[in-house]
Amino acid sequence: VRCHTFISESTFGLPIYRWRPERDIVADIRAWWDANRAAGKTSVLFAYALGKAQRILAGLVPCEAPVLVHGAVARFLPHYAAAGIEMPATRPADLDAAKETRGEALVIAPPSAFGTTWLRKFKPCATAFASGWMTVRGPRRRRGVDRGFALSDHADWDGLLRTIEATEADEIGVTHGYTGPLVRWLTERGKRAYALPTRFEGEVEE
Repeated sequence: VRCHTFISESTFGLPIYRWRPERDIVADIRAWWDANRAAGKTSVLFAYALGKAQRILAGLVPCEAPVLVHGAVARFLPHYAAAGIEMPATRPADLDAAKETRGEALVIAPPSAFGTTWLRKFKPCATAFASGWMTVRGPRRRRGVDRGFALSDHADWDGLLRTIEATEADEIGVTHGYTGPLVRWLTERGKRAYALPTRFEGEVEE
C-alpha cells in the first residue's frame, strides 16, 4: 500500500539475513531427522509454539514417521485444523509415546523446554532449533543445540528493502532490531529514515 510515512520492524535488518526457500529448509529438517533415525536417536526440534511449530508441521506433509508434540504446541493444532491447514498426525509427547517411538520420532517443542527434565524421556536424542537467528553461529552456540535451521516469519534484508520500496514512502521509521544499519543504508540512498525507539529497545530475541 502506497503511503507517505511507513514504519517497519527490522528484527533481521542486516544483509547477512537472507532466507533460503522454505522447501529447502524443510528438506534439511527431513534429512537431519532421517540421519538421527539411522543413528537410533529421537529428533527434538525446538520452535515457537504458535506459528513456527505449525508452519514446520504443515511443511512435513506427507509424513509417515511418528511426530510428537509438546502440550504448548498441541493446544493450537485444533484451530489450524478448523482453518483447513493440513498437518501430519501427531501424538502428545508423553512418556508412553517417548518409549514407543524412541529413536524414530520427531518431537516438536517450544524453546522453553530445552534444558528441562521434560527432555530426559527422549534420550538418546539430537536437538535442533528453528529460528532466523540460526543463520549465524553465535546464537546457535548459546542455544546449546546440535543443529540450527534458519526459518523465520520475519522479513529478511531483501524483504524489508522490497517492502519499503513498494510503499514509495517519503519517510521511513525503523523500529525493533537492527535499526541503525537499515536507517544508515536508507539514508545513504537519499531516503528520509530514522530510528523509532520503543519500550522494547534492546530486547532482540534469540
